[in-house]
Amino acid sequence: MVEPPGPVLVVVPTYDERENLGPAVARLHAALPDVDVLVVDDASPDGTGELADALAAADERVRVLHRSGKDGLGAAYLDGFRHALTGEHQVVVEMDADGSHAPEDLPALLAALADADVVLGSRYVPGGRVVNWPWHREVLSRGGNLYSRLALGVPLRDITGGYRVYRRTVLEQLQLDSVASQGYCFQVDMAWRALQAGFRVSEVPITFTERERGASKMSGGIVAEALWRVTCWGLSHRLGRDTPQRPAGPVTEGAAHG
Repeated sequence: MVEPPGPVLVVVPTYDERENLGPAVARLHAALPDVDVLVVDDASPDGTGELADALAAADERVRVLHRSGKDGLGAAYLDGFRHALTGEHQVVVEMDADGSHAPEDLPALLAALADADVVLGSRYVPGGRVVNWPWHREVLSRGGNLYSRLALGVPLRDITGGYRVYRRTVLEQLQLDSVASQGYCFQVDMAWRALQAGFRVSEVPITFTERERGASKMSGGIVAEALWRVTCWGLSHRLGRDTPQRPAGPVTEGAAHG
């Protein structure tokens, strides 16, 4: 595997993931022993935060960020990103705690940073697949991605996916304090901002497996928010009203691969 450009931090948001967190961290360190993990727990009533503390006490590669309550996936990731930027990590990863994102796929995502600034784990490029997902969830996901691709005019096949890798420089320049979107829409927002800022965004096939334990946090409100915001962004872009921030450093111009 091509070595990533510096230390890697995997941000894992949790809410009631006590059954899943331990196995997810163990699999991650079996695949990539040198990566650090930041568990961002939203005061899970099932004791996930306490388990995360125990994992951190036993392993210096694990740390925990406790939040006061359930405030949404986007907010949890943003707090994780801000924490990452206070340290030495040069690569920041988004990964779910529920086992749907295979840690064994992460080496390929990290290797793709050789030619990219953001790497999306994609279910819908050749080689990507979905396992054990109810048909209506896959229809919703594929439809949301198609709508986002057409509304925003981007070539990305899986812009809603939550398994992805960022170079530190991307997070430093994307004005994180202005990101207000949540859940399904948060992922579109971050990828769209990266493309608009001229960063290179690529896609790598992954296998997405439906969680075996616990309940999905997806809701109709999250989907509705995504459709509304994507529509607004697409209209603003076509009317020339968006004002993307260009990256300060030399990056390959606006390439989106996949």
